[in-house]
Amino acid sequence: MRMALREAEAAAGRGEVPVGAVLVDAGGEVLAAAGNAPVGTGDPTAHAEVLALREGARRTGNYRLTGTTLYVTIEPCPMCAGALVHARVRRLVFGADDPRAGACGTLYNVVQDPRLNHRVEVTRGVLAGPARELIQAFFRARRAAGGQPDATGGEVPKRS
Repeated sequence: MRMALREAEAAAGRGEVPVGAVLVDAGGEVLAAAGNAPVGTGDPTAHAEVLALREGARRTGNYRLTGTTLYVTIEPCPMCAGALVHARVRRLVFGADDPRAGACGTLYNVVQDPRLNHRVEVTRGVLAGPARELIQAFFRARRAAGGQPDATGGEVPKRS
């Protein structure tokens, strides 16, 4: 999780929402590490979790990532939770809950929905304090600045 926090800090340094993810295989080898990148890439799907899953699939040569664990600083959104199910990730470990968009037990529970063909084991709250503070500090700074230029030079809208 500490590696995921470092990825989140790096994402914040690039003007991205500070979320980091690290994918580890059953033997403990790191397959991928990523931070959010939708602003810099112009890709709305470039969330840290999706980027880590893509790299893990590339490295293993298989889109099914059975036996893997994904560490994420913030509870995944519905898109990322769906990707975890489709990739057949065994376990998700995340830091802070996301009451606005969390899809792994807070707002929704996509990863453990019995109607789907795979369920992900979930461990929540690991290093939640530092993860929560990182994202809250990012948005406090953004609000105080009245919106900041994003990585492409455009204005990032204020959050209400």
